[in-house]
Amino acid sequence: MKKFILLLLILMNGVVSAQQEENYDYFADNRQLVRNGVQAVLMCNGLFTSNRDLQRIFHQELAYLTLERFGGPVGSPDGGEYVVNKDLQAVAIGGPNTGPVVRAAFREGIGCVVMPPDQSFDDIDALPKLSLPYPDEDPLLTAWPTGDLVPDKGLPDYIDEDALLAASDWAFLRDTREQTTLSLLVVHKGDIIHERYDNGADQTTRTRTWSTAKSIAVTLIGMLVDAGKLELDAPLGFDWDPQLRNPEDDPRNDITLRHVLNMSSGLYPVDSFNMEYATGSGLAYWAGSSSISGMRNRGLVREPGAFWDYENYDTLLAVYAMKKALGSDEAYQEYPRKALLDKIGMRNTLVSADRFHDFILSSQVYTNARDLGRFGLLYAQNGIWDGQRLLSEEWIEFVRTPAPATAETGNFYGGQWWLVPDDRTDVPEDAYSTAGNRGQYVIVVPSHDLVIVRRGLDWGRQGFNRWDLTREVLKAFDDATAIAR
Repeated sequence: MKKFILLLLILMNGVVSAQQEENYDYFADNRQLVRNGVQAVLMCNGLFTSNRDLQRIFHQELAYLTLERFGGPVGSPDGGEYVVNKDLQAVAIGGPNTGPVVRAAFREGIGCVVMPPDQSFDDIDALPKLSLPYPDEDPLLTAWPTGDLVPDKGLPDYIDEDALLAASDWAFLRDTREQTTLSLLVVHKGDIIHERYDNGADQTTRTRTWSTAKSIAVTLIGMLVDAGKLELDAPLGFDWDPQLRNPEDDPRNDITLRHVLNMSSGLYPVDSFNMEYATGSGLAYWAGSSSISGMRNRGLVREPGAFWDYENYDTLLAVYAMKKALGSDEAYQEYPRKALLDKIGMRNTLVSADRFHDFILSSQVYTNARDLGRFGLLYAQNGIWDGQRLLSEEWIEFVRTPAPATAETGNFYGGQWWLVPDDRTDVPEDAYSTAGNRGQYVIVVPSHDLVIVRRGLDWGRQGFNRWDLTREVLKAFDDATAIAR
């Protein structure tokens, strides 16, 4: 009898387990919508922000869509179920055979803005744009680093040119077709000592930063903290859901700016568990939904600060706090340009937004290698540019300090910047880096007064390692001379 009961329990458990398995993809329609949106944004920006041709866009930008989760791009360079409207600088992806039509249109000063399926090309004029004049200086006649006039000073005698070129070859000549280096820039003591571009790219080519944008966001936020308009250890300063009764009792009010910048908000992870391209930030990135509505629609599942979880919405929560601190839409929309980009010569950088003009500063910035070199140089110069302090040393120390929640897993992440993990001993421990999907890196090595920028269009398994690149570049340096400066 006992054996019979035990067998029955085992069989029942198997039935219950089978009943609890969900094999049906309830988000299949969302995934197709997002898939079309990914192509719309990448294709629109490829054509009208990066000024690349369809052949290269399908071969490189859209190679990302060959991942299993997407199933490949719609159409080919010769045509398909998509529309390119050069007059409107817009694209539409989708149709009867490929799912909901998603459109994206280039907008002045912003780049391509994605539209929801219920909008058409007739709605483009209502999309945001930024008509803000640039500084008067001609970048071609202005000396680097603020401008693009780069004198040929030659290499310092303590740098091995052959080793530097070998490091460059290491970056470009990959043994896998899934890694495509578009550009490499090496800046030492403020001077460009190496610059190289892949066929079809040059110093003007703007591509998507992906999550390297997060490091730009934390810089803009740090400027407001330095000015006393935001506090690192204060609540974020907005209602999580104004429709809730007694919003002052919301436990999410305990989440501070430090928590979200450390990727330790404690909020439910919506960009994990294979849902990144179905719900969460994916709907704002690629499908035209509001980034603000989505980012506040997450419940608290852990104590803030206790657990590290990489979430796009954590960054966007901090950006929303920045918006509230600036006080007006105009101040917010002009702030990246006026506070940072224009001051350090980042003229080729477009900070993109959703259709409500809320910046998607967790991913959607388009820029070139030189502008990212300038950005890294601001950090290498301890926040000073042309004699003016733009960012405090205290803030730079914060972004370089390991998030407490990473202490047991290698101290690999700070404040929207990545750190050399504890188990990595072949590069200087003071190095720190931005990191973006498809291989976007700005690496700062203070001990060598060095900035390395690598731009890529990697896909598939990707796997380009920024610390390996740092190791290879440093082989060109006589350490004793470089450190002495």
